Amino acid sequence: MDHPKSGFPLLLTKRLSLREPVMDDCGAFHELLMLPEVTRFSDWPEIPKMAQTDRSMRWMSEAYTKGKGCAWIIEDRVSGRTLGAIRFNRIDRRWKCAEVGYEIHPSVWRKGLMTEAVKAVTTCGFDHFSLNRIEAWTLPGNAASERVLGKAGFRYEGTLRQKAWFKNAFHDFRMFGCLASYPPTLP
Repeated sequence: MDHPKSGFPLLLTKRLSLREPVMDDCGAFHELLMLPEVTRFSDWPEIPKMAQTDRSMRWMSEAYTKGKGCAWIIEDRVSGRTLGAIRFNRIDRRWKCAEVGYEIHPSVWRKGLMTEAVKAVTTCGFDHFSLNRIEAWTLPGNAASERVLGKAGFRYEGTLRQKAWFKNAFHDFRMFGCLASYPPTLP
């Protein structure tokens, strides 16, 4: 995996290219978010409006330069097809901690691609951003995302009961963490 210490961290894995988002990615990202199976276990609305996707893409395309986070568009390394997105939703530089979130197209589920992306981003977080801890949450029932996190070196740490309100309900967050002292193993 290549990632320079200065400038945006382009990440290349065996099968993926994780590149900087641009506003032109908004249409493909919106199409992904319109799939109910993609947003089912997330805080995304059931049917996000284009304006919501546009705001999110604007945040993703500016997060790195503003120091608020970092986002990547996930592409197939051979075809260049956009597969999804992954990001540090927030980076706390003082605490050396970040939260990771992601979406990927159902046509490539169960192929290990999201695990590959999470490992690359987590390693980048420790190496490029000098983080000590990276967190992720899942909603109860999202076994697929929990498997991804487990294979990427994250450990289940407990459930925060009724942590958030979205989609007209309170939701428990199943919390996972990965530490720099126990980084993921790259293939």
